[in-house]
Amino acid sequence: MKIERTRNAGRNVIFGGMLKLYQTIVPFLMRTVMIHFMGVPYLGLNSLFASVLQVLNLAELGVGSAMVYSMYKPIIEDDYAAICGLMRLYRLYYRIIGGVIAAIGVLLLPMIPRLVHGDIPAGMNLSILYLLNLGATVLSYWLFAYKNCLLQAHQRNDIASKITLIVNTMQYGLQLMVLMVFRNYYLYLMVMLLSQAVSNLVTARVVTKMFPEYAPRGKLDQAAVTEISHRIRDLFTSKIGAVIVNSADTIVISSFLGLTVLAVYQNYYFILTSVIGFVAILFHACMAGIGNSILVESKEKNFKDLKRLTFLTCWIGGVCAACLLCLYQPFMELWVGNSFMLEFDAVICFCVYYFVYEINQLLNTYKDAAGIWHKDRFRPLVTALTNLGMNLVMVRYWGIYGVLLSTVLSMVFVGMPWLLHNLFTTVFEKEQLCSYLRGLLRYTVFAFGVCVVTYSLCRLIHLSQWGTFFVRGIICCLVPNGLLFMAYRRRTEWKESIDLLNQLTKRKRKEPLYGK
Repeated sequence: MKIERTRNAGRNVIFGGMLKLYQTIVPFLMRTVMIHFMGVPYLGLNSLFASVLQVLNLAELGVGSAMVYSMYKPIIEDDYAAICGLMRLYRLYYRIIGGVIAAIGVLLLPMIPRLVHGDIPAGMNLSILYLLNLGATVLSYWLFAYKNCLLQAHQRNDIASKITLIVNTMQYGLQLMVLMVFRNYYLYLMVMLLSQAVSNLVTARVVTKMFPEYAPRGKLDQAAVTEISHRIRDLFTSKIGAVIVNSADTIVISSFLGLTVLAVYQNYYFILTSVIGFVAILFHACMAGIGNSILVESKEKNFKDLKRLTFLTCWIGGVCAACLLCLYQPFMELWVGNSFMLEFDAVICFCVYYFVYEINQLLNTYKDAAGIWHKDRFRPLVTALTNLGMNLVMVRYWGIYGVLLSTVLSMVFVGMPWLLHNLFTTVFEKEQLCSYLRGLLRYTVFAFGVCVVTYSLCRLIHLSQWGTFFVRGIICCLVPNGLLFMAYRRRTEWKESIDLLNQLTKRKRKEPLYGK
């Protein structure tokens, strides 16, 4: 089957970007409405249940990616029997996953009240709320979820984005009415449950009309099933760490500090993840180019590319960290008021976490592009468990700061050194590691200096709330970029990094999507 790669890629970028912007702005508005009409503790409940269910969703990690990857070759070769066999296997896996999540979720029901420190909102039954959230998760697997893989494998994620945009708009509209008119959290969750079912059914209907020749039937040979199982295993262990880290922080905060503190933390974290999501577009754009370069270029050439991308990442990370450092508190004051703000020390922790995360994301991009999941399979899990252990200890002494610091420390002293070792023993030469670390340290120190200078200038601004926010925003756009440009404009990193970025994004558009 011929795939219109350029046209599909354009569709995916446009509708994917629209969906990302939508999923940043509208949930922000919904959080605002919930704060004003229901109260901050309800945001804490939302975050707690989302984290618990994210842990339960560990059963899925790797299955979707492995199944979609397995469809690339059959689609190119018009092997309908193989595609139908894969769909049948995918359906079986998702039915099992949904059953496992339902069973484990019910077994965890008695533990849910212990995950909340302090009082819960009046009239709320945690068990019922939890079961409603669990039902939405289980439905997402049982209602034709396997059909979505056909859209991904055919590079038609734009269809899924359109469906999500339409269904989410209906969901948020109904939930907004429930919050403002009825102020009933149970109805709020029931709307979410209904929306999940509608999304799956609409997607299944659209996929059936687009690809009527595909249906879940037939069987794959045992060798193919074994290969898919091994790929799922490696992907599972490579992704599990991030889920545990994100969920552990939320659950620990709820258990030790309460729902209100959790809601305040999640407000800050929501802004942070929104910035991370937009920067991730750069990494996704470079992924195909990096993978191709690893296959066809020398280790020395790939190492030079890594250094240039590290320079770009530190530039972007430094600018965004400066913006967060200077704008977090003014924005939170405008949004939720002084009563629901963290101390500035927590803002510093968030900024450090953000910068470290972006460097780690770049290294993970190289890991994924090189396909070294098997070699790297235990690192995320060990890092996550280290973070969890430090969370449980440090939260008792330093509260929210302990949770943030434990995440940063586990990443810097466990995850990143291990990942660097895996990369520099597989993709690059061992002898190149010291050179890379020197460059990374230099960029990090300068990014820190840029943040200090920018914040020092912003502290001089004393206007109205809105005036302070906008003037600081202008300073954050101009000063960090100006300082970085003046520092690096004469260095080779500047020109080479821009040239490399152009090459990688251009290669992504020109290279075939599916390998042989």
